[in-house]
Amino acid sequence: MTYAATFKRPAVWVTILAFACLYISWGTTYLAIREGVQTLPPALFGGTRLAAAGLVLLTYLVARGQRLWLPPRELLGAAVVGVCLFVIGNGLITFAEKSVPSIVTAVLVTTTPIWFALLEALWPWGERLTWRGWFGLALGLAGVFVLLAPELRQIDHFFDDLGPLLILTSAFSWAVGSFILRHRKKGEQGSHLLSAAYQMVIGGTILTLIGLVAGEAQVLTAESLTPTAIFSFFYLLVVGSLVGFVSYNWLLGHVSPALVGTYAFVNPVVAILVGWLIAGESLSEWILGGVAIILAGVALVRIGGVRPSRVKTKKVTAPSPALAADPVSA
Repeated sequence: MTYAATFKRPAVWVTILAFACLYISWGTTYLAIREGVQTLPPALFGGTRLAAAGLVLLTYLVARGQRLWLPPRELLGAAVVGVCLFVIGNGLITFAEKSVPSIVTAVLVTTTPIWFALLEALWPWGERLTWRGWFGLALGLAGVFVLLAPELRQIDHFFDDLGPLLILTSAFSWAVGSFILRHRKKGEQGSHLLSAAYQMVIGGTILTLIGLVAGEAQVLTAESLTPTAIFSFFYLLVVGSLVGFVSYNWLLGHVSPALVGTYAFVNPVVAILVGWLIAGESLSEWILGGVAIILAGVALVRIGGVRPSRVKTKKVTAPSPALAADPVSA
């Protein structure tokens, strides 16, 4: 399926509801992760939730009568993407939020489309950035420095907390996984939901094994299973992974990808408001300035920053639901 596919126009209220579910579910996951890892070990917290979400999707597909078989090549591809998106992408976010406020996390994650655009520009068959796209990319990176300015002013202690660097690495890894999905071979066009379910199961299982090897099971006690932690786990499983994921997948089939991509601008705003209003996280001028500059850069890259490559381009398939999403979207 290509981007030329026509969309069946649904009822307006259904579309509005889907966008509301997408914005709210993904915008609130940053705070939910932050609350969960305060008492729960991060790898087990993230890994079991992702694996469970993938199993729920597989069960749903079986109920629809779909076969769960994937060719070995596609299964291997799903494993590689699962590592990029969920082991590194989601896993590093979960570790970082033990020390980084959800507001700062949400702002840094908005760099994902910028990393994706840079990978496209460097790939011989990728889309080339115009001067506006390159300016947007530079503007987005400048926004990161503005956001981290207070820490950079104390450079001697900057590396005491690696949380921000883990989040940027997470965003880059998510862009790499999305890039692989976009440029998979023409024959690899299996069900997006089936592929994504395997990605979550594989990624979640590996992340869980990492937690077990690291000895996280030993620190998982009855005291760590607080009501807030339990609520966070099931909120992320049901609302973040399933409601948000299904809404995103449905929107991709009924409205244009550009319109669906507005989540990149709305989600961080929702995350900032939720972190400020519910968790009492501080809103400094550096955070507000950073998010404004980064989102302006993302807008330039996504809206007006691409021209066709001079190299003979390859036909790419429509994106998987994970494409262009962010590291807390599943």
